[in-house]
Amino acid sequence: MQFLPFLFLILIILLSGLRQVNQYERGVKFTMGRFTKMVDPGWRLVIPVFQSMQKVDLRLKAVDVPSQDAITKDNVSAKINAVIYYKIIDAAKSVIEVEYVHYAVQQLAQTTMRNIVGEVSLDELLSQRKVISQKIEKLVDEATVNWGVEVTATELKDINLPPDMVRTIAKQAEAERERRAVIINSEGEVAAAQNLAQAANILAGSNGALHLRTLNSINDISSDQSNTVVFTVPLEILHAFSGFQNNGTPKA
Repeated sequence: MQFLPFLFLILIILLSGLRQVNQYERGVKFTMGRFTKMVDPGWRLVIPVFQSMQKVDLRLKAVDVPSQDAITKDNVSAKINAVIYYKIIDAAKSVIEVEYVHYAVQQLAQTTMRNIVGEVSLDELLSQRKVISQKIEKLVDEATVNWGVEVTATELKDINLPPDMVRTIAKQAEAERERRAVIINSEGEVAAAQNLAQAANILAGSNGALHLRTLNSINDISSDQSNTVVFTVPLEILHAFSGFQNNGTPKA
């Protein structure tokens, strides 16, 4: 009976050292300050005082990179933010090699994003967002591999430009649309002129074709009774009529 209090104390100590590791977690166990082993999901015993365990979440995480002031290669200031998706593939490294891995990934993403934006022009930044996102993803992934981190995706969310630059881009786009409209209109006129010239050559090279075309046009016009058709008669015909007298004989 004298050992019961002692056994009860040992039981309390053991129960206080019981830890639960969830399915999406892994435990990093230290014994007297040294890394001992990785702990799988389930109930695990950690001896108080002598051992400690830190649980690491292995689920996919999203890092919202705050808006950063960046200057492009052609000296245009822009505010850019992004989101980076990563997951921990080595729990031990994420605890031993870096302090506060989430904060470290966020800071690395910020500096990398500013550096990449400084290497491209504004037009490239606006038109090649996917390519720039892939560059950021690659550089961050290479830098964090020693932390036990794998970057799975990176996306540029918003690119905010100064108001005067927005107006300039709008004017440029409008001018480009007008230029394309003028080119399309001129191309249509050229095509129409070529077709008219080809039609004229065909009519001129065929006997009676022009008269048939004239009669066809008159027929189309006469379909509407409100239309008035005016014929132009050559002057030679009028002179011929004026040469006749009232009796139908030509003048001397």
